[in-house]
Amino acid sequence: MAGKVFVSGGSGYIAGFLIRQLIVEGWTVHTSIRDLARESAVRASLTVDDSRLKFFAADLMSDAGWAEAMSGCSHVAHVASPLPSNAPKSDDELIVPARDGALRALKAAKAAGVKRFVMTSSMAAIAYGHGRGKSVFTEADWTDPTSPDAYAYVRSKTIAERAARDWVAAEGGDMEFVTVNPALVLGPLQSGDFSTSLEAIKKLLEGSMPGLPNFGFGIVDVRDVADMHVRCLTMPGMAGERFICSGPFLMMADVAAILRQGLGQEGRKIPKRKLPDWVMRLVGRFDPVVRQVLGELGNVRDTDISHARTKLGWNPRPPEESILDTARDMIRLGIVKV
Repeated sequence: MAGKVFVSGGSGYIAGFLIRQLIVEGWTVHTSIRDLARESAVRASLTVDDSRLKFFAADLMSDAGWAEAMSGCSHVAHVASPLPSNAPKSDDELIVPARDGALRALKAAKAAGVKRFVMTSSMAAIAYGHGRGKSVFTEADWTDPTSPDAYAYVRSKTIAERAARDWVAAEGGDMEFVTVNPALVLGPLQSGDFSTSLEAIKKLLEGSMPGLPNFGFGIVDVRDVADMHVRCLTMPGMAGERFICSGPFLMMADVAAILRQGLGQEGRKIPKRKLPDWVMRLVGRFDPVVRQVLGELGNVRDTDISHARTKLGWNPRPPEESILDTARDMIRLGIVKV
């Protein structure tokens, strides 16, 4: 099965791998970027058949361009959503574009006669606000956006997915809607313009962390995230579905150990010492980025991915491969000097 598909956020990390896979599988792809002046640079990083890739200017905060971008498309993958590298001044800096952008994309898709709409959500919309007693999560779980541990990004993904599902139930008609909910996305890089999701690996490699904080994350490879999106776009019976997209949960100390073992001398700057929680809390008084993740200290968020395995036939690759591919490409591209 292949036709014409729209992928939003074409300059993004996940979108790049998704576009490549779709074109390899025979699709014609429309994609959006905020500024068409970047088209040549994005094309160069994608290295795909240019004849089956068309760019359009569209922004999450504006109605312009969405209708033209989706014209003639039967399928949509809405990947674009803000992912900050710093703590925002206001939660609305993330919530408004995430929610309003999803609704803009849905309305344009319905007007264009799109049959299936796949939205990139996040584990952030599943695994927060449940208290310390819960450590394994499924697609039935939803984050409580009013919880103290639901910081701005977590709230933005939760509110955006809720708003999208509410809109589809009320206005979507027979358009099929499905979400992909990834954990922390790692993997190979195509250029030096790297995603915020890779920042933790960069900090470990360059030795800029004084030690290893007592928190972690589920890890999933960008290639496996793209593959899940393609399966959700093409397999039958997807209406209303929701899929956790994650491999195992690893603490920062586990990630550091994998890097040291796999990189040898190139990993010599990676810290070995664990940071006591009180040090993180002290730093959090002065650093807003650290402050927003203090609720993560000691928290484990494992996932049950049996639904994705059974329904999609999807299986993630080992996290060691993703972690080391990230690190080696960061070194190769000169993002990190080791």
